Amino acid sequence: MAPKFCPQCSTPLVLAKIHNRERETCPACGETFFHKPAPVVLAVIEHADKLVLIRRNLDPLGGYWAPPGGYVEQGESLEEAVVREAREETGLEVAVDGLIGVYSQTGVRAVILAYRAHSVAGEPVAGDDAGEIALIAPGQLPIQPSPEGAPLIDRWFYDVIHEVTAPWKWGRQTSARTMMRR
Repeated sequence: MAPKFCPQCSTPLVLAKIHNRERETCPACGETFFHKPAPVVLAVIEHADKLVLIRRNLDPLGGYWAPPGGYVEQGESLEEAVVREAREETGLEVAVDGLIGVYSQTGVRAVILAYRAHSVAGEPVAGDDAGEIALIAPGQLPIQPSPEGAPLIDRWFYDVIHEVTAPWKWGRQTSARTMMRR
């Protein structure tokens, strides 16, 4: 949601053309509000040759199964955010194996950075905003309905989840970690 008042001087903001775009600008002090996407990390975790999924308690996609994740906090790296979110939502300590991909969508104020990770300690337990936790064997991903008619962020997040978990759709021809590196 866009601010209505200047964060510097509290004057009501107006729309003005700045850098060839309509932007909220303060007519008193000249402060311009730039809509910046927030970085979000997803942790696609392998634990005991299975994929760790949580049932989300919160929107977007509340009630759906997804990899654990959340916003990157100020003062932490992307990888530190992956480790923190994994611990908070799954009880697992993880090591980050690498970046899967970066996902953005016009009209959504978030950028998702999905990472492969594997557990190094702990036992899976639902925590923070996770309602449940599941360990999913290759070829056993839960079937989830497409969120037709849902807000754009839900439909986009659903597509990202499908893409980052795609290697787990197949049966056990090779190890799960090998499939994740494809």
